[in-house]
Amino acid sequence: MMSLHNSYGERTINELILMFKSRQINLDPGFQRNSVWTKADRRRLIQSVIAQYPLPSIFLYERRHKGGVIYDVIDGKQRLETLLMFTRQGRFKRLAFDVKLDLNGDVDFYNWAAIKAKHPEIYHSFLTYKVQTAEVSGDLAEIVDLFVRINSTGKPLTSGEKRNARFYQSPFLKSANQLVNRFRRFLLGQGILSESQIDRMKGTELLSELLMSIHHGGIINKKTSLDRAIGNESINLNTLDRLARECTTTMNLVRRMFPDLKMTRFRNSADFYSLFMIVWEMRSRNFVLTDRKRNKTAVLLLKRLSNGVDELRDQLRRAKPAKSGQRLYSDYLLTVQGDTDSSANRERRAEILRGLLFSLFERKDEKRAFTSEQRRLLWNTDEKKVCPGRPGHPCGRQLTWENFTVDHILAHSKGGPTALRNAQLMCRSCNSRKGAR
Repeated sequence: MMSLHNSYGERTINELILMFKSRQINLDPGFQRNSVWTKADRRRLIQSVIAQYPLPSIFLYERRHKGGVIYDVIDGKQRLETLLMFTRQGRFKRLAFDVKLDLNGDVDFYNWAAIKAKHPEIYHSFLTYKVQTAEVSGDLAEIVDLFVRINSTGKPLTSGEKRNARFYQSPFLKSANQLVNRFRRFLLGQGILSESQIDRMKGTELLSELLMSIHHGGIINKKTSLDRAIGNESINLNTLDRLARECTTTMNLVRRMFPDLKMTRFRNSADFYSLFMIVWEMRSRNFVLTDRKRNKTAVLLLKRLSNGVDELRDQLRRAKPAKSGQRLYSDYLLTVQGDTDSSANRERRAEILRGLLFSLFERKDEKRAFTSEQRRLLWNTDEKKVCPGRPGHPCGRQLTWENFTVDHILAHSKGGPTALRNAQLMCRSCNSRKGAR
């Protein structure tokens, strides 16, 4: 049963400007989306007002705040912003624009100051133009539902914008938004997302998926569980912090390992999701992902796969069948046609990437510390018992049973096994300074 209360009326553009100046209008309530209109959209609106064409109603949510009334904009944000930009109000002054108008046979581009100076009658009619308004009060949850329902024309809400509206107070969604802001330059620079996609919450949707996939422990079916996850109170803040840290670490690994994704098909969000999850899986399984030579080889393999799939797709478009040597590319191509984000297609893409990358990288020995037996064997079989020093810095210090340590010749962090064949005696000082070198 709806408990919303509505009142309908009209306000002049001048009244709306005064309400904005007195901070009675809130253009950015949490459930609202970002600005999505182009300059062409905004110019058409101003032309309509000048021509005295009717505009759709603006919906405002009336709420009490510190003894006064605030109106949160439910629908009409883009229109109100356009009016404020054109009339150069407050923070919108820097976004002012001109419009091509036919004013009494005088066709030219006009800004607000030029209209005021040259055509005062049109300036006056613009300010007194009446905008239909619907002022709504009631339960916030129903207001949010109303926002989602009525924003289905013009530029309809994306799935990400709908989630933002319904769950804008969710810690899960806030964490995803923070990650988008942290990696915005990378996502834009590699072409994984565009500015407009980030503005329309596509970035938040992608990062929410990655967070949920990490929480799930692997690949998930896109969107089937996102709404439940984002609004899920059972994911506590400590868990959410851990997921965000894992996501951050994995994103940094992807960025370092594959610096030129924009040149491959893995800039596409579906392909990028699969690559991200494979890197996350390898890191979780203790693969060494910091070896530059192996990373260069991984880049070449990824580019070869990308080029092979692109060539096959072009070939099929020219009605030329796939060849026997293109089986791998054909298998991958099938996963990015139709329902690219189904569990089956995502799992198949992951399987192909595992086959490509898993055999390339070393895995860290799960056991890091040498046992007491290994320490005794190494001590008793080393005749010199002298510290060799670290690379480029020979030591020569005589070791005793009390001061020796056992060093991984090839660092454990780079895949060196915790075995006698990879062990040497070393003084404590040199061992600590050597680090992963």
